[in-house]
Amino acid sequence: MRLPFFQSGCKCTLVILIFVPMQKNFSQLLIKKYQEIKRNLPWRETSDPYKIWLSEVILQQTRVAQGLPYYYDFINRFETVTQLAEAPEDEVLRLWQGLGYYSRARNMHATAKEVVQKCEGVFPSTYEKLISLKGIGDYTASAIASFSMGEPVAVVDGNVIRVLSRLYEINQPADSSAGKKMFKSLAEELLDTRNSGLHNQAMMELGALICKPKNPVCEECPFSHSCMAFSNNSQTLFPVKKVKKPLKDRFLVFTVIEHNQKIWVQKRDNTEIWKGLYQFPLIEFSEHTEEAELLKKITDTYGIRSADIHAVEPEIKHILSHQRLFVRIVHVKADVLQQLKGFTTVEISELSNLAFPIILAKYIQRKFY
Repeated sequence: MRLPFFQSGCKCTLVILIFVPMQKNFSQLLIKKYQEIKRNLPWRETSDPYKIWLSEVILQQTRVAQGLPYYYDFINRFETVTQLAEAPEDEVLRLWQGLGYYSRARNMHATAKEVVQKCEGVFPSTYEKLISLKGIGDYTASAIASFSMGEPVAVVDGNVIRVLSRLYEINQPADSSAGKKMFKSLAEELLDTRNSGLHNQAMMELGALICKPKNPVCEECPFSHSCMAFSNNSQTLFPVKKVKKPLKDRFLVFTVIEHNQKIWVQKRDNTEIWKGLYQFPLIEFSEHTEEAELLKKITDTYGIRSADIHAVEPEIKHILSHQRLFVRIVHVKADVLQQLKGFTTVEISELSNLAFPIILAKYIQRKFY
């Protein structure tokens, strides 16, 4: 079998990739290995497209061990897509709290509403219907259609890309438009169309457990003797990615203003990070600021006395996909408090019912409960 033409990212030459004889039974070898190493995961025990969809959304950019309890929480709370669609966004975000990338939760909620409106609450299971939904892309549509219905579509996630890029030493950046098309085409060439669900699960599991990002277990891989990266000891060079822009540094100071067992909070409504989550009064500085200057800014901004400053937390560094946050939390216990525009007060006992960024949620848990 002959694979498509691939353009080298280094020399701009065309290379024809041809299966070596051992790869003639690629899918059989792959599935055999999968049966030996596969993990018992709940979304693999169901053909329900709704449950498979939930698992795929939760596991995007999330380790299985971290995502598993969230999956159970969502399944237990929202047994159907209709229940999820009808839930308040605040509740969805609170359940999501700690997973990060909160846009995933908001998009998931929006997709659930779309399914209820367009599909009468019946979650679709074919690629064509799934890809038509606003919140579902090629990867998720392929996964659901393949795992729930056995539709012959290739699933390409980071694990699959890593396996393929090392097998053939593909120099095309995996996160480029051309790279995405290339890996999708190659995955389709390798796909066992008669057993697509099992094949796709096996490819993903091979990447997760054997062809790992660091310290791959090549001696256990059924394709090591035909893997170009293993042959050239170049596993760490693949997959190739575009050069990322440097992270933007931001310096955030949250002030927890406590008065008569109540706290000032605000719901973030901009399109930046943490949209839809709650926060305490925030001042953003352009650079690292000395504590004395920082506290003066707080007292001047909120009209409180220096004597009301109860505690200043050490700086916390929090890294997001495109930003590096340096966060300080200042706790104020004020006897007299002026009204803060755009803020409302909630009882301390109610804070746990609101969805906060994980940095603030951990602070609340540590200080108030």
